[in-house]
Amino acid sequence: MKKLLLAAVLFAGCFSYAQEELTQTTIKAVLAGNQSQVIQLAEAFPEDKYDWRPAEGISSVGEALLHVAGGNYFLASKLGFAPPEDVDVMNLGKITGKENIIAALKKSNEFVLENIIKVEDGTLNDEVDFGFMKSNKLGGLLAIMEHNGEHKGQLIAYARSNNVVPPWSK
Repeated sequence: MKKLLLAAVLFAGCFSYAQEELTQTTIKAVLAGNQSQVIQLAEAFPEDKYDWRPAEGISSVGEALLHVAGGNYFLASKLGFAPPEDVDVMNLGKITGKENIIAALKKSNEFVLENIIKVEDGTLNDEVDFGFMKSNKLGGLLAIMEHNGEHKGQLIAYARSNNVVPPWSK
């Protein structure tokens, strides 16, 4: 009986350990998928379409990509992760050229992915003021994921409007 009880306790301990960071690793996996598709779209657009916008006053392709990069840094900073010292968040919008825009987006993607996992389970319910909303840290992680997904949809519409086929749907 003692052996059975010991086995049950060990099994329960292993199961609870496997649940640590479940939320963060799940969000990270979904976000990485969205980020990959946004990068694929960015690479599929010809450079001469980076200034294309559907109407006056609406973000261009390049501006939308840089907005995603800025959003990654902004939301992560509100969760307690300062952007890398070599990133000038306030001037991301001044980056030009397809190659430079993609490099800035990739750097922000890597930054946010490496920091999601650092949000500790016990702090997921801690309140954070994002400026545009008050939420908990879990809400912030979900906002990062949703923001990338929202702009993936925007860029799919931009691509279709410019006869650019999203690479994963060929």
